[in-house]
Amino acid sequence: MENIALAEPGAHLSIWALFTQAGWVVKLVMIGLLGASIWTWAIIVDKLVAYGRMRLALNRFEQVFWSGQSLEELYRTLADRKTSGMGAIFVAAMREWKKSFEKGAKSPLGLQTRIDKAMDLALTREMEKLEGRLGFLATTGSAAPFIGLFGTVIGIMTSFQAIAASKNTSLSVVAPGIAEALLATAIGLLAAIPAVIAYNKLSSDASKIAVRMEGFADEFSAILSRQIDEKVAQKA
Repeated sequence: MENIALAEPGAHLSIWALFTQAGWVVKLVMIGLLGASIWTWAIIVDKLVAYGRMRLALNRFEQVFWSGQSLEELYRTLADRKTSGMGAIFVAAMREWKKSFEKGAKSPLGLQTRIDKAMDLALTREMEKLEGRLGFLATTGSAAPFIGLFGTVIGIMTSFQAIAASKNTSLSVVAPGIAEALLATAIGLLAAIPAVIAYNKLSSDASKIAVRMEGFADEFSAILSRQIDEKVAQKA
């Protein structure tokens, strides 16, 4: 232990110094992880804003839908607008409803099936928008620590090679290389931890929004089913 000399506090151990002194493989790992971290936060902010807007749109649509306004009037209001959430499901169902009756639909069961499929397709499209890029968060959360660990292993191997070449085991030689290696793992965790937390939170929020839209689709399907029965009874 006598031949191990302590390095001066903070000497060559700043984060920037560790990055610049690292090998090119470790630098690539760090840059990739930093890029993933930045993109992760961009997705998190974007999704939080988008989910907030979606919840607000759902609340507004439900207020209008259950206010007593006729379905025809509501459809004319929304038909030419860019809709999302329940509005998109409503427009898809009403468009199929009107097309079928304009062409003289004869099978109530076939009409109901087509309306349900139109709503299912609209719901699927809305969920694809909501869940888009969440897969990147899941991938970052699971892979980033291992990518950082890869950089750490490479850094430690390089440090040992430098120690062997210099034949010097003083802390001033060992510490910078080990610190460079550990920095890669730290950046990996910096990218992974927010990604995992955000993925779980956003997935839960998306599921809650999906449940609301599915519930509306079922209720609206029942309403249209009753109206189809009434029209069939009138024709009879």
